Amino acid sequence: MNFELTDEQRMIQEMVRDFAKKEIEPKAIEIDKTEEFPVETFKKMGELGILGIPFPEEYGGSGGDTISYALAVEEVGKACGSTGLSYAAAVSLGASPIYYFGTEEQKQQYLKPLASGEALGAFGLTEPNAGSDAGGTQTKAVLDGDEYVINGSKCFITNANFAKTTIVTAYTGKDERGKNIISAIIVPNDTPGFSTTKMVDKMGLRGSDTAEIFLEDVRVPKENLLGDPKRGFSQFLYTLDGGRISIGALSVGIAQAAYERALAYAKERKQFGKSISSFQAVQFKLADMAMEIELARNQVLKAAWLKDQGKPFGKESAFAKLFASETAMRVSDQAIQIHGGNGYMQEYVVERYLRDAKLMEIGEGTSEIQRLVIARHLGC
Repeated sequence: MNFELTDEQRMIQEMVRDFAKKEIEPKAIEIDKTEEFPVETFKKMGELGILGIPFPEEYGGSGGDTISYALAVEEVGKACGSTGLSYAAAVSLGASPIYYFGTEEQKQQYLKPLASGEALGAFGLTEPNAGSDAGGTQTKAVLDGDEYVINGSKCFITNANFAKTTIVTAYTGKDERGKNIISAIIVPNDTPGFSTTKMVDKMGLRGSDTAEIFLEDVRVPKENLLGDPKRGFSQFLYTLDGGRISIGALSVGIAQAAYERALAYAKERKQFGKSISSFQAVQFKLADMAMEIELARNQVLKAAWLKDQGKPFGKESAFAKLFASETAMRVSDQAIQIHGGNGYMQEYVVERYLRDAKLMEIGEGTSEIQRLVIARHLGC
């Protein structure tokens, strides 16, 4: 593969970097403190076409590719982890499944508003008793005439309080082997019986909306079923494979921000009559940080490239998500260490990177699940 970016990919990267520096980064500290979702920022992102990067123009998108999208997530995440997570979830989870598996009618009705930035989407998978074990989904959808009636609940759902539509996974019956059939259904958030509650007091990513969803006799047309009703489980596994690329990119962005802060501080901070960047102990930390970030970025881009080429990318996306998320944690931790006591203070920002990075090891499949996914690809 060729890691040389195309002119279009560089243009998108520079455009998003410039926007993130001017519009996103200045708000990062405030939204972390207040837990306020940056509504206006997402409106501007929509107007610039950032929310539609990986989708064709015919569906309201920008006609870019997965590499361009990964570069954009990194730049947004570098400026603000909270905004980066909501951006990644809106595109990879809220909109992409409709593009991958939706009918032409579903794409026209539901994907266009999401890709054009007119609305946000969400993906309701996790439940109180179905996290890593997504097959244990208890939310149930029963066909009643021409409608599905859905009952259940979801938790830890990104963007749900601000989304126009949510793709909900639900148990719809048994297959010939007696196993649960998990299907995906598009649910407009204004459907009667559908409600959300904000989950607050998070450790990090506090400006990203996290919600509980409650579905009480929610009725949607049977035409809202997404893709093959018997392949809902494999469909959301494919969705998660793509989502792991974006979480890997977001992790790289957080790590890059932490590294740049640490490097600048090391050059400015004087001890024993000289900057601490001249001490080998600090130099080695910075060298390891830079190396791991570059390796993580390369793995994210490799997974994105494979996806763009239509090649299998599940193992590589798990590599990317696992290594990049753990890199973000290590780099953020070392950035605090380089700052010493100042690193423990919110004034110096680096403590936020560590708090934000922790979710990277949990969301879109924990580090333990990534290792399980990788082992299965190895034939274990």
